[in-house]
Amino acid sequence: MNNVNQKMIDAVIEKAEKVCPGSLALIGVYGSVATGDEYAKSDLDLLILIQDGNGWQLGTAFILDDNKVGYDIYCTNWGGLKYDAECRHAQISKLMDSKIVYVKNQDAYDELCKLREQVKRFLVSEERFQRVNDLVDKAKLSFANAHLHEELGQVRMDAFGVMYYLMDAVMLFHGRYFKRGTKRMLEELESLSLDVSFVDNIKGIITSKDVSELRTLSKNLISYAEINLTHEKDKKEPSDSLAGTYEEIYSNWRNKVEEAVEQNNVFASFMNMCNLQYMFTEISSEFAIGTYNIMGEYNPDCLEDNVRLFDKYLQKYEEVYKAVGMDIKRFPGVDEFVVDYLQKE
Repeated sequence: MNNVNQKMIDAVIEKAEKVCPGSLALIGVYGSVATGDEYAKSDLDLLILIQDGNGWQLGTAFILDDNKVGYDIYCTNWGGLKYDAECRHAQISKLMDSKIVYVKNQDAYDELCKLREQVKRFLVSEERFQRVNDLVDKAKLSFANAHLHEELGQVRMDAFGVMYYLMDAVMLFHGRYFKRGTKRMLEELESLSLDVSFVDNIKGIITSKDVSELRTLSKNLISYAEINLTHEKDKKEPSDSLAGTYEEIYSNWRNKVEEAVEQNNVFASFMNMCNLQYMFTEISSEFAIGTYNIMGEYNPDCLEDNVRLFDKYLQKYEEVYKAVGMDIKRFPGVDEFVVDYLQKE
């Protein structure tokens, strides 16, 4: 720790004692100073953990003219650390790797250690793949924006969004996070078992001067994620927890698809078949019920075909019921339903 950095840390401690006693919990150093990757004009990255609102007074930003370095003395509260511990991004080195240089509150330090252990467990758990999926979805939104915008600068920012979210997604997929700062991010990515095309497309984005090329490179990154960042979770075998879903499907859409034929309403047919597809997709994401490619077979030119298609997949789903040993609830009429309904407690 050089003399300038130590003086800043000492100043934060002294100011905390003067203006907000009890607010400062601990101080850590992270970034290039902590990793030994600093150069002549590196600033000082501090984890200044505060315990209440008064602690925000410790934050400031300034420039030292003698070394031409800008500094951002930024405070972090427990909310910020706990958010990082949820691993919604891969920029969590401040939480995980800060070298603690001052502890005012031992309980706070112990809690920090617990958060670090929580993250370590998370990074080897199945749960991290949901974070990956969330980040891929955000990248897709940026990709969509890249096709809505026309100005080069804006499309560049959209492409940045794609690569930013997907770089985080790649790290979390591999149970990792960025440790070395922005200038080393590509190196950290290249240390993983990635196809070289991923990093090559990122390099292409940062040098591109063309809107169409930026869109293509962004699409390549999305395609990479779709292929390489998918994690098939173990699906449950169908069980009686699916009870009622067949009847719900029939109730919601079967007769509406038939009505669409009578009214020659292509819109209604399309909407109801999409809803059917959506429900089967939801069920099949949790249960091993097979493939239901309804909208691949949907026919906008012959609505009668869609009724037959509906019944085809309804019959397929009936086989799932039979395999589980469930009966579809059918009654000859309402009186029989009422008798059965009132007998059930």
